[in-house]
Amino acid sequence: METAFDLVRGGKLFLPETPSILIDGALVRRNIDRVQSAVAACGCKLRPHIKTHKMPCFARLQLEAGAAGITCAKVSEAEVMAEGGAEDIFIAYPMVGSFRIQRALQLQKKIRRLILAVDSWEGALALDQAAAEAGMICEVRLEIDTGAKRTGVLREQYLQLGKQIAGLRNLRLTGIYTFKSLILQGEPTEDNEAAAREEAELMWEMAQSLKATGIPIEEISAGSTPTGIPVAKTGLVTEVRPGTYIFGDWMLTREHCAVFEDIAVRLYTTVVSTPAPEYAVIDGGTKTFPMDIPLDLAPGCYPGYAIPIGVNGLPNENLQLRRMNEEHGILTAKNGVTGLRVGQRLELVPIHVCTAINLQNSVFVWEDHRLQRVPVSARGMSV
Repeated sequence: METAFDLVRGGKLFLPETPSILIDGALVRRNIDRVQSAVAACGCKLRPHIKTHKMPCFARLQLEAGAAGITCAKVSEAEVMAEGGAEDIFIAYPMVGSFRIQRALQLQKKIRRLILAVDSWEGALALDQAAAEAGMICEVRLEIDTGAKRTGVLREQYLQLGKQIAGLRNLRLTGIYTFKSLILQGEPTEDNEAAAREEAELMWEMAQSLKATGIPIEEISAGSTPTGIPVAKTGLVTEVRPGTYIFGDWMLTREHCAVFEDIAVRLYTTVVSTPAPEYAVIDGGTKTFPMDIPLDLAPGCYPGYAIPIGVNGLPNENLQLRRMNEEHGILTAKNGVTGLRVGQRLELVPIHVCTAINLQNSVFVWEDHRLQRVPVSARGMSV
């Protein structure tokens, strides 16, 4: 299958500007269908996280393919997705702060189902009080830390907190959720299957303990892109929440859950200066390429902030993007010669696509022989 990126290399497709992101719509649909089919075959629901694409048009594709609903991180993201037609939204982030709670309560009135998250007694109590004042009942899930050491109540405290939340009159505790990704016994791992099995077993056991106290836990939600399908295969959870699978990126190839051919996104820049043979400057810097991934550290061992692609469509291992300013990206050559010229377009694969998308006001999408500019509507939605 000839991709949009093949067309750019062959001179058959021209992007009007750089730095910019190009998305191949056919590859996106293939990624959506692949994961949806795999999860559904396990009798599990898919509730994809929109943090990767941040665009209602892609959420609609996921829902049309069979997703049970969507996942957001912030209320402002959920508002954008609701305006785009999403009716079943889980905000997988602690609902803390009256400004956030009030917006969530208003959103709940507008859509069919809104699920909120709690991981503390303080947060649950504030949400319950606000819901009571508004004359509303909020469906909530309890987040439990299973090893990522991010948000989530500690495992030794989840049972007590679950009982407390279940006793609140204006909150309806229907499920538990977690984010663990590639963590096994508290440490990073490259064993996706083992990490997924531990995640599913921990969550299932905790759900059974909560049920034994009389709390009617209906949903067990887990699984990111690296573990989503293997978690679903255990049959121990009711829902998985992968996000990055829709586009793919270099990180997923290192995490053994995507191949290079799955990656549906490219970053394009223009060479603006070649002061010396060993380095060249492109028009994308920290405003284009995310720096949230440390370089050279195991297990990813990323060689730069993006992966340059050669004229053959494969990674160019000679070029590295390791130094940036706001408007400048400095590419260096391991052999001392970049071979780049002023005015040349350069294709790169993002290391972490979610943060790369968030740096763009809009992206270009190629599908059905048409190039469209699509706004990244939920970009920067941090409330």
